[in-house]
Amino acid sequence: MLQSLSPRVVFAALAALCAIAMAFAYFFLQQKLGLAPCPLCMTQRVFIVGCGVFALLAAIHNPRGWGLRVYALLCTLFAVVGGAVAGRHVWLQHLPPDQVPACGPSLEYMLQTLPFSETLEIVLMGDGNCAETMWTFLGLSIPEQTLLVFIVAALISLWQTFRKYPRGG
Repeated sequence: MLQSLSPRVVFAALAALCAIAMAFAYFFLQQKLGLAPCPLCMTQRVFIVGCGVFALLAAIHNPRGWGLRVYALLCTLFAVVGGAVAGRHVWLQHLPPDQVPACGPSLEYMLQTLPFSETLEIVLMGDGNCAETMWTFLGLSIPEQTLLVFIVAALISLWQTFRKYPRGG
C-alpha cells in the first residue's frame, strides 16, 4: 500500500508535517502560551523550515529518477542535522542542575555584537536558558517532541530516497 503512494504525495505530506510543526511552535507555544524560543529552539526551527521547503519544492517540481532522490537526500540532511541539534537540547535538559551551563546573552544581542561564526558556536552549545523545561505534553518536553518530528521526517526522507518507485518514478 505505501509503495503505491506517489513521491509527490509523500513530499507534500512531509511538507505538511513541517508546516504543522512550525504552526504549533509559533501560534500555540509562542503566541498563545507566551513561551519565547531559546537559541537552540530557533536553530531547530531553521532546520524544520529547511526540510519543509525542500519537501514542498519536490512536491511542486515532482522530479523523476535521480532528481527525486536529491530532494529526498536534502530533506534527510536537514532532518538529521536538526535532530542532532534537538538531541543536544534534550541532553542539556537532562543534565543535573549543577552541570547546566550558565545563561548567556540573548540571540539578538549576540547577532549584533559578535561575529556570526562565534554566535553560531555559542548557539549550538546551548546555555542555561535551553536547559529549562517550559512545557510538556504526554511527558515529553518541547525539544523531545521536536526530536520525534525530526526522526519521522528523516525516516520518511530516507524511505523516499531508497524505495522502489511505481512506473514512471
